[in-house]
Amino acid sequence: MTTESNEHKSAEELTPEQLAEEIVQQAEEQVEEQHEHAHEIISEEQERINELELALAAAKATVADQKDSVIRAKAEVDNIRRRSAQDVEKAQKFALEKFAGEMLTTVDNLERALQSIDKEDESNKAVVEGIELTLQGLISSLEKFAIKAIDPQDQPFNPDQHQAMSMQEVPGVAPNTVIAVMQKGYELNGRLIRPAMVMVSKAPSVDASA
Repeated sequence: MTTESNEHKSAEELTPEQLAEEIVQQAEEQVEEQHEHAHEIISEEQERINELELALAAAKATVADQKDSVIRAKAEVDNIRRRSAQDVEKAQKFALEKFAGEMLTTVDNLERALQSIDKEDESNKAVVEGIELTLQGLISSLEKFAIKAIDPQDQPFNPDQHQAMSMQEVPGVAPNTVIAVMQKGYELNGRLIRPAMVMVSKAPSVDASA
């Protein structure tokens, strides 16, 4: 028999049990076909999901790399700006310190001139007044640039601002007191640029024979 009717008995020739069995078998075949078809669809969707997840991960990695690049670039720009500001500040301080050093030499010379000239001599009066005016004008100019003198006469010795040139016993004077200022010190914006050269009192020596 070549036709389906030849391959299978007609429904009239089948017993109810056989008919039910054939219906069940056909239903199982249809379910299996649908299951295989659904599995294929699920596999294709899963593959598509995997591709999308990989693409998403790659996109996230790219964004993270770009974010890191932006952060690094910003940090580098900030560092360059900070270094530039520090360089400018250092250059300004160096220039001002150099200027102060040149002016301090002039101040020292004027002060030594006043100390050495005979102020009691009336013939020197005009010279003394000229030197004093010049000195005061120079000191005022230095103070405008935050350059201030350190004159520690009769003050406690401070190693951070003073340089002891010699020590001497002075009756009635507490030890480590500045008893003479040989050369004034100076500071720029609160920072020492030249220590004051001073003479310092020391404690009386103990007489070993006493």
